[in-house]
Amino acid sequence: MSFFAGYYIGMCFAAPEKQLFYFYQASESWKIFFLLAILAPTVTGILAYYWSQSGWDNHPLARTLAFHALPQSGWRAVASSINTEFRRIDKFATGAPGARVIVTDTWVMKVTTYSLHVAQQQDIHLTVTDSRQHELSPDSNMPVQFLTIRVASINPYVKAFDIRLNSTEYGELREKLHAPIRNAANVVIHQSLSDLFLETFTSLVEINQTYPVPSNQELEPCIGCMQTNANIKLVKNCQEPNEGECQQCYCRPMWCLTCMGKWFASRQDQQHPETWLSSQVPCPTCRAKFCILDVCIIQ
Repeated sequence: MSFFAGYYIGMCFAAPEKQLFYFYQASESWKIFFLLAILAPTVTGILAYYWSQSGWDNHPLARTLAFHALPQSGWRAVASSINTEFRRIDKFATGAPGARVIVTDTWVMKVTTYSLHVAQQQDIHLTVTDSRQHELSPDSNMPVQFLTIRVASINPYVKAFDIRLNSTEYGELREKLHAPIRNAANVVIHQSLSDLFLETFTSLVEINQTYPVPSNQELEPCIGCMQTNANIKLVKNCQEPNEGECQQCYCRPMWCLTCMGKWFASRQDQQHPETWLSSQVPCPTCRAKFCILDVCIIQ
């Protein structure tokens, strides 16, 4: 805003023939320009002063957060909750700097250059409404699919908004959300190779022989995610004890099925996915080799 006022003052010296020093002698166009140069910062100042009243309660951001506040609290309590969860490393975040999507344990947020959309997870319904396929991704030479998901809240004061993300991030988003995502448009979602492998890995392990844990053994949280209890044990079942490349693992149950699947996938040759299911990888703790047939769910 001050740029326009400075420009007018500069033109007073740069073009004295226009007689800009004397407002009543200036042309109509320069008079309008001068009035706008004065009016714009004045209106901005008045608006900023209005927003700052009552401890910034009138600010659009504060009013947006206030829709989620409990009766006995205010928008600052909501801001504190969002700030606390945003600092955690387990949040889901994606998108360009001008259109970030952030999902925490309680909140779903879309942050753009000039606006903020916030919704509580317990209040929302999510629906896949559109899919766009692009032949080349900016980050790779592979085709990429972008999904548009509609976030609608049962809170009447919260407007519905759309979030956009790469289809390879869809699985990670679902893990962070408490509510299911409806596919109203019957979109075929292209998951990442790791997500597809993890689904196959889980289905194959579920038909393996189970491992009966002793009644006096207490299961500890998985050391990979610390979110769920360890629920798998590596037992050599693929061949006889002294045959093949697989080895007997003597570690106690320390991993959950999801983390073990991610570990198995991370040790594979990314250029040859056709070999993943038949390969052997070392135990993440004792380095004993095992295959998918050796992964047993704890009974």
